Amino acid sequence: MALSGMRGLSVFISDVRNCQNKEQERLRVDKELGNVRTRFKHEKGLSPYEKKKYVWKMLYIYMLGYDVDFGHMEAVSLISAPKYPEKQVGYIATACLLNENHDFLRLAINTVRNDIIGRNETFQCLALTLVGNIGGREFSESLAADVQRLLISSSCRPLVRKKAALCLLRLYRKNPDVVNVDGWADRMAQLLDERDLGVLTSSMSLLVALVSNNHEEYWSCLPKCVKTLERLARNQDIPQEYTYYGIPSPWLQVKTMRALQYFPTVEDPNTRRSLFEVLQRILMGTDVVKNVNKNNASHAVLFEALALVMHLDAEKEMMSQCVALLGKFIAVREPNIRYLGLENMTRMLMVTDVQDIIKKHQAQIITSLKDPDISIRRRALDLLYGMCDVSNAKDIVEELLQYLSAADFAMREELSLKAAILAEKFAPDLSWYVDVILQLIDKAGDFVSDDIWFRVVQFVTNNEDLQPYAAAKAREYLDKPAIHETMVKLSAYILGEYGHLLARRPGCSPKELFTIIHEKHPTVSTSTVPILLSTYAKILMHTQPPEPELQNQIWSIFNKYESCIDVEIQQRAAEYFALSRKGASLMDILAEMPKFPERQSALIRKAEDAEVDTAEQSAIKVRAQQQMSTALVVTDQRPPNGTPPPPTVGPLSLVKVPSETVDSDQNPGDQGLTQPNGVVYQEDPQQPSQDIIGDLLGTLSIEGPPGVVAPLAQSATSEAESVPSAADAAALVPVGEESGSVQPIGNINERFYALCLKDSGVLYEDPNIQIGIKAEWRAHEGRLVLFLGNKNTASLGSVQALILPPTHLKMELSLVPDTIPPRAQVQCPLEIMNLRPSRDVAVLDFSYKFGPTMVNVKLRLPAVLNKFLQPITVSPEEFFPQWRSLSGPPLKLQEVVRGVRPLPLPEMANLFNTFRLTVCPGLVRIETDPADRTQLRMTVASGDPTLTFELKEFIKEQLVSIPTAPQRPQGPTAPPPQVAQIAGPPPSASQDPGALLAGLL
Repeated sequence: MALSGMRGLSVFISDVRNCQNKEQERLRVDKELGNVRTRFKHEKGLSPYEKKKYVWKMLYIYMLGYDVDFGHMEAVSLISAPKYPEKQVGYIATACLLNENHDFLRLAINTVRNDIIGRNETFQCLALTLVGNIGGREFSESLAADVQRLLISSSCRPLVRKKAALCLLRLYRKNPDVVNVDGWADRMAQLLDERDLGVLTSSMSLLVALVSNNHEEYWSCLPKCVKTLERLARNQDIPQEYTYYGIPSPWLQVKTMRALQYFPTVEDPNTRRSLFEVLQRILMGTDVVKNVNKNNASHAVLFEALALVMHLDAEKEMMSQCVALLGKFIAVREPNIRYLGLENMTRMLMVTDVQDIIKKHQAQIITSLKDPDISIRRRALDLLYGMCDVSNAKDIVEELLQYLSAADFAMREELSLKAAILAEKFAPDLSWYVDVILQLIDKAGDFVSDDIWFRVVQFVTNNEDLQPYAAAKAREYLDKPAIHETMVKLSAYILGEYGHLLARRPGCSPKELFTIIHEKHPTVSTSTVPILLSTYAKILMHTQPPEPELQNQIWSIFNKYESCIDVEIQQRAAEYFALSRKGASLMDILAEMPKFPERQSALIRKAEDAEVDTAEQSAIKVRAQQQMSTALVVTDQRPPNGTPPPPTVGPLSLVKVPSETVDSDQNPGDQGLTQPNGVVYQEDPQQPSQDIIGDLLGTLSIEGPPGVVAPLAQSATSEAESVPSAADAAALVPVGEESGSVQPIGNINERFYALCLKDSGVLYEDPNIQIGIKAEWRAHEGRLVLFLGNKNTASLGSVQALILPPTHLKMELSLVPDTIPPRAQVQCPLEIMNLRPSRDVAVLDFSYKFGPTMVNVKLRLPAVLNKFLQPITVSPEEFFPQWRSLSGPPLKLQEVVRGVRPLPLPEMANLFNTFRLTVCPGLVRIETDPADRTQLRMTVASGDPTLTFELKEFIKEQLVSIPTAPQRPQGPTAPPPQVAQIAGPPPSASQDPGALLAGLL
């Protein structure tokens, strides 16, 4: 019968393994489960052996990944079987199939206790293993005392005692009250005298848990831990089975040193000396070898020893030895060792004064900044940031700036912030600081927060010697054909205030400064226009007597914006136009900015708030702090009424770690009447603020996300866009209010389609909030940042953002704050992963409450198909063989697209570039039919039929969505068909004119 039973299990396992596919396997498993269910249900009086046979099958099916929702009672009942084979399968099946909260476990508590207190060591081990795996609070209350007796029993074999130690550890984690500290501390110290390494290792695991909660009661264990380390370091009485690649029980060494880190210090001089001798031996005896397993074990011991050295605040000589050892590790080829070396060097820098020693390895650390592994690059950046001071700041900041253009987009924001802080803290002179920030904005404008350029303005305003230099550098950057919008803001502000200091230099007359600044006007968003208007007014103020031509140009601009729909722009234009007619008195009204009160940078202040102590905090806390999120959220903390916060003055100290949240510094103009978007309306400091100019000033506008570029619309266009479409109105779902109470500004659909072709812009805006987007894409992954800006002087509450992704996208949104403060902007990163081709779009379900009104809006997110395409450049020799290898549907699809607006060929090429489809000269022709230039024939091919179809449909949608313009009349004098080269093979003689062949992906 036994042979037949085991043969049945073997046959079942063979049948499962021989299944050709998953469906066959499922059918075989369902059949067997039905058979087992029938035997359990209808055949009463099954013997323990028969139960064992069927429970083994259930357990095997469960291990295959199938749900087993019956037979649990039969498995538990086998625990009380008198024979080992049945009892063993009962314990194993119960431990696998049930969790600690299952009701059936209560039925087994008495049986398990009888096995624990019995004299059969095999049964004791089975019971202890079960409790150690799934024991919960009820087990801890019923069995803890019995387990403790087994652990300290002198009559039990080590095999049972080490299982008892681990079992007690499980029970203690579930219910710390089961271990009475008063009576157990001495027992714990006695256990550390154990000679058997198995029992000692298990007991050390228990000690780590005990001292992590209450080290005060376990001081008597500290000398015993040091003696254990001495025994292991000298390899005294260590059995061969506990020696791993020549290392005496590395697991016990790590656990012992970890337990020592929970004690704040080692006071006894003899114990301290012995401990440092052991640590010295570990440091001297560890090196990188070829054997991977030995490396892993030895480095686990070494890095725990380094953590203990830092925790104990060892002498500088030993610290120097640790740094030298880590210096070797950061230079090896193995990436894991380099990572650990950089991480521990950073931790060492944070808890002790070894900065001068670490500087010797600066060149190697900078090399690690360019490592292919991003985790190593992050650790190198943290280390460079922490080791920077006046002596090496110039070299480190220049390296960070050079690395910035090649850095991953996930690192650029943190990189920009750290470079700006280091430049400010350790600048040898202010001109170098200005150079660094201008380079930072030029190379990574999208990732430079506004408070960085606000700080530059403060430095320039407060240092007269710096003003001509800053103005000259700002003028140089304006000569570039394309600069970031933040650079336009900073340059325009500085030249408006101090451009007159360059009047004698070539190319710096008021007329030339106005021309070069106004050239950037079409490329900026509406949030920058107020700064430009202020700059124009300042230029006009410094040009006395005014040049008629320049004055008329500036007046025409003011006059144009007097009817702008944006209240901020309209108000400034009207006021400046009126003030500029006052002639020479304009010099008093728009006088130069007074100096800012001395204050500490908001970036540095926040970073110093997060600075850690040195040896007063244990390495455990340092490790926990290292794991904190480094996400940066920049908010504007100015009071709603514009009152500047009191200046903070204090000594600067080394910034050790970045702040988790950084509030923007006070804008460069808080001391004036108002400071919208970094632009100052000058106030005479001798006059009271309640004057006629103050009465003219209105509400502030909120600034959009950094890098959001939206061309400024003309007045008529702005007015037209301000009227929401029916689709836009339907997207808003206010709760408890009429749908017309809050209407969007601009056309939601047009904003979405615009963002499908670019990576930054405004997704949604209404009178209360603006939602901007900045995105970067790499292969199948992307990172999209939502900028939520509160435009009001009151908070927005009940803020919620829920992402509704399609099945082909995996999306993870960071935490969205419940409240957005007045005039504040928060950033919410969204990580995106594309799993397969699809044109479905994700939806942002966003809601907030303003006053009594609850507003809900559902917005499409521009994570569309073309964002995940990677443009490539291929030669005809490479392209044509691949194109011809894709023959016909479904890999190659062709369709005539009608209703297309005729585009000039350069525009057509630019359009395809925005789709991330490379325009390769020499590969394909586009011919337009003179008879009907509103239709094109398109051929798309790829190795994936789904991708081919989805991309064809996407391109068709985009081509048809282009607004149709009136066609030019075609006649005898019409120009011949134009030909362009765009991704695909040339048409054959049989192809019709007007074919658009989009190339191989």
